[in-house]
Amino acid sequence: MACGALGRELVALKQATGWEALEITCLPAIWHNHPEKIAPGLRRKLKAASGYETVFVAYGDCGTGGEVDAVIEEFGVERIAGPHCYQFFMGTDAFTEMTDADPARFFLTDYLVRHFDRVIVKGLGLDRFPELREMYFGNYTALVYIAQTEDARLRSKAEQAAERLGLAFEYRYCGYGELQTFIETARQGH
Repeated sequence: MACGALGRELVALKQATGWEALEITCLPAIWHNHPEKIAPGLRRKLKAASGYETVFVAYGDCGTGGEVDAVIEEFGVERIAGPHCYQFFMGTDAFTEMTDADPARFFLTDYLVRHFDRVIVKGLGLDRFPELREMYFGNYTALVYIAQTEDARLRSKAEQAAERLGLAFEYRYCGYGELQTFIETARQGH
């Protein structure tokens, strides 16, 4: 089970590892704009998965205030470590070092770059109320694009997103990071 923002990456990792028995199901990625929906949705998915031998959860806390971990504990399943995908794509140590140096960075992944207009601009109402840009992003120093793929088109879109938000741009190609490690370790155990 995973966040919908990780679906493409999980399919790629399934193919790369040859883990044919792995079934992937996702919750809507847009729920990041409504984190109160995440834990109840995850609980429903886990109840529906009661017939599976093993269930792994590729989901961060994502603003639920610990509710995801409470659901994980309730069902006794394993979850990738970390509060959000930015950390596990970049790697815990590198992410911690970066945010310790400057905690005022806004992060995008491949998914968020692809869906920037829908998730960020429209999702936060910036298309209707552009004056909100300063309220949402005025305290950020930079937009960091944590790339899972090396794609010039996505990098260009991320640069445009940074410009639109009035932020400096940073690019970090990280691949699948700890998500890949999590999937490979889960596969070896099963």
